[in-house]
Amino acid sequence: MAKAAKSPTATVLELAQKAGMLRVRDLTARGIHPEVLRRLARRGLLTRTARGLYMAANQEISGEYTLASAAKRIPQGVICLFTALRFHNIGTQNPPVVWVALPRKAAIPQVKDLPLRFVRFSGESYTAGVDTHVLDGVAVRITNPAKTVADCFKFRLKLGLDVAIEALREGRRERRFTMDELWKYAKICRVANVMRPYMEAFAI
Repeated sequence: MAKAAKSPTATVLELAQKAGMLRVRDLTARGIHPEVLRRLARRGLLTRTARGLYMAANQEISGEYTLASAAKRIPQGVICLFTALRFHNIGTQNPPVVWVALPRKAAIPQVKDLPLRFVRFSGESYTAGVDTHVLDGVAVRITNPAKTVADCFKFRLKLGLDVAIEALREGRRERRFTMDELWKYAKICRVANVMRPYMEAFAI
């Protein structure tokens, strides 16, 4: 006897549990009408967390919820700079916005209900030193500690040189990276000459 097909409601609830978050486009790609999301939200089975974003009502919202939401809305984005420092517990920064790196020629996403700030990376500076972390069931791309420090020096005019120096000092003290790793990303970000005296000062 053939196995009965799942109802749209069952499919959506199963996807919400597995994926952590659902976008309207996740359902339309499967031929499910967006009204199913709204109906389940009205019944209290899903929670609308932002425009076009839903999650299972029984799912706990973690401290990384905003990062997961940003990653879901901006798949090509990479969490970086202040936000990556905070994620890795390096330094004292606690940014009110999520810093997201985009490829040089990518269009800036129109996301008005999340606190986002975008910067442009290009070539290997965009692709290197990026790790994937699963937060609230969502794959979130975040620069690793060494790459984050190098990025802070690259964007020192935006962030402040003191922020970059603190990140280098604290990351080195907490052994979040080796000096070889740091030097690798300093060269990729083309800030090796800028970073050299500070790396030498903290090398001991």
